Amino acid sequence: MAVMEHEMTLADAAERLWDVLPGHRVEILNGSIVVTPPADGPHQETLTELIVACHEAGGKQAGLKCLPGVGLWLPTGRDDYAIPDFALLDADYRDALVEKDCYAPHVFRMVLEVTSSNWANDLVTKVETYAEARVPVYVVVDRKHGHVLVLSDPDGKEYRTSSKCPRGAKVRLPKSIGIELELDADTLLDGEA
Repeated sequence: MAVMEHEMTLADAAERLWDVLPGHRVEILNGSIVVTPPADGPHQETLTELIVACHEAGGKQAGLKCLPGVGLWLPTGRDDYAIPDFALLDADYRDALVEKDCYAPHVFRMVLEVTSSNWANDLVTKVETYAEARVPVYVVVDRKHGHVLVLSDPDGKEYRTSSKCPRGAKVRLPKSIGIELELDADTLLDGEA
């Protein structure tokens, strides 16, 4: 009997995981597959509050799109991509499609992650990969440690500017995102306005 061998690529394995783990987010970061469990209610409320705030701040008029879960092609590896919880993109982002529903980094103004059980990826791996992709602003809503981290001014290796906003503070996002946006840290951390 003949046996046919088929070597599965990393991209093939990630695609298979999407099929067998509905609701989970599958990403390839630095050549490794990362699987994130489905978001809980407060996590989704945070994203909803953020979308509303971006619209109220004039995002559409500024030529921006506020999108949850859109793919970001990463320069860190042949098959690397991330799917941030939230992204603020140039309105013409569709022209920057790379492949597999992922878009080139240059159309992203900001990405935001709300931490879950794999919070270390958001605080270490994604800080590095988003800086290498030169995403201008990366916001981490760190529910594990109770603060919001705003990183900006990437140089291709790291973010040169960071600020940590504790509970009760206002989170002022850099003007480089294209709109003036100030949010309550508690709203971001808890998902309630």
